[in-house]
Amino acid sequence: MSIEIEKKYRLSEDQRDELVRRLVEIGATPEGEAFEENVLYDGGKLKQRNCVLRLRHVSGRALLTYKERLPSASAIKHQREEETQVEDAEVMHTILEALGYRPRIVYEKKRQTWRLGAVEVVLDELPFGLFMEIEGSAAEIEATEERLAVVDLLAELSTYPQIAAQEGKLCGRVIEARFTNPDG
Repeated sequence: MSIEIEKKYRLSEDQRDELVRRLVEIGATPEGEAFEENVLYDGGKLKQRNCVLRLRHVSGRALLTYKERLPSASAIKHQREEETQVEDAEVMHTILEALGYRPRIVYEKKRQTWRLGAVEVVLDELPFGLFMEIEGSAAEIEATEERLAVVDLLAELSTYPQIAAQEGKLCGRVIEARFTNPDG
């Protein structure tokens, strides 16, 4: 079982620009940019167990992810995460529907990924805002906050699916949060 540990922050454009400057200044390594489409499925015991089943399309690949939030009062989230690459996303979608899972939320994301030692820092743009996530151990997250001089940033406790559910548009039975023009 894999445990993902991360902290998320909501950003203004100025804060994002300052974080990019700080990442470069402290020697973080840019690992690239990607556009993602995330499809979250509902059904079975997912809601009862506070779980998410996601099919992500990114850079010509598809990834199937199971996430289960672990109880915590901290802004640093701990969640079980199991992920595997899927050869054919359409076939995977058909299998999930045959098992009784239905797409419920779709959201798009533009992501910049940075590496700082063992820590991953991502800057995300979604149709409903700008965010940063720091992933690593709790101690590494706190040390990275210090190195980035994170002072006035508020932790975002909601997940992207939760925010997409509030901010997205209902299209049939699916809530969608999409860019008007994903390229710009």
